[in-house]
Amino acid sequence: MSVAELKERHIAATATVNALRERLKQRRQALLDTDVAGYARSHGKTAICFGSTDLVCCRTLQGHTGKVYSLDWTLERNRIVSASQDGRLIVWNALTSQKTHAIKLHCAWVMTCAFAPNGQSVACGGLDSACSIFNLNSQVDRDGNIPISRILTGHKGYVSSCQFVPDQETRLITSSGDQTCVLWDVTTGQRISVFGGEFPSGHTTDVLSVSINSSNSNMFVSGSCDATARLWDTRIASRAVRTYHGHEGDVNAVKFFPDGQRFGTGSNDGTCRLFDMRTGHQLQIYSQQHGNNDNDVPIATSIAFSISGRLLFAGYSNGDCYAWDTLVAEVVLNLGSLQNSHEGRISCLGLSADGSALCTGSWDKNLKIWMETVVLKLMVERMAFH
Repeated sequence: MSVAELKERHIAATATVNALRERLKQRRQALLDTDVAGYARSHGKTAICFGSTDLVCCRTLQGHTGKVYSLDWTLERNRIVSASQDGRLIVWNALTSQKTHAIKLHCAWVMTCAFAPNGQSVACGGLDSACSIFNLNSQVDRDGNIPISRILTGHKGYVSSCQFVPDQETRLITSSGDQTCVLWDVTTGQRISVFGGEFPSGHTTDVLSVSINSSNSNMFVSGSCDATARLWDTRIASRAVRTYHGHEGDVNAVKFFPDGQRFGTGSNDGTCRLFDMRTGHQLQIYSQQHGNNDNDVPIATSIAFSISGRLLFAGYSNGDCYAWDTLVAEVVLNLGSLQNSHEGRISCLGLSADGSALCTGSWDKNLKIWMETVVLKLMVERMAFH
């Protein structure tokens, strides 16, 4: 068969696939009689009222000399770990803004970091295709650095995301540019299961993010450059349980809804979306109106839900950070327009375990902690009392 014939077959096959994809899209849309916002409004629901002074920046964490790429909170409220292009992990006391640890990394191109459930270890990964574990209680070496306690190697591409399994201290899940996710035994450094790769139901391009279901830690969801999110069961590594379509760009962030039955996504197409884990249906799109030029649409880089799930916080490439009312799909506050907001791309964000504080990280090299003024006042009074 000649090269020309192969090209013709490839073009025909591509056209067939695109036609089938469009038919599936239309069929899926026909089955959705309404979305969450439409249903809520039909029952008289209105958006949460949020004033510009209801959420304020109470702390700016300064210390990184490069772009901040990732952050994570401990299960207790007062500690944050952040990873930066300066090649360091910094552990912060969120109440005092003090640095408790500054860990120099062997590879400066770090993309992700995470606390272990017990708060005694942190993990990170990046362009070195490995996930490094540090025990914060380890003795420092002669140069004042904490040694690596374990290196998880096996990925054939960069490590884009890592997360410890909530109820299993020795288990960790990573996602990678090699199109796979891996479940690791941190104690031995061995791979327990690989998700995707040679399996036909896996992602077809780089996997960018993972989120583990806190209600059922056997389930996790992943987002990829193939514009899909996929649900996995750690007990069934050979195939994805379900694939979720709808986005028209890379899925940069995934996060389970508090009830564990739904999850949110953030994408290069500028939208955030809410999916039902069980049915596979897209429940809602969270999107602002922009110009006709695709370059004007800011990328949704990171997301987090409030404890109740009523708010979806989403960070964007233009420095905006929207608080979406998930019920009526309206922006109730833009942290990017408030005083002391970031001056660059919002690259990561996360809520404290008790939901009282939001931390955002940015390419402006800083992290900021945001709190409701009522909560902040109570904290100040409590500190003054003690």
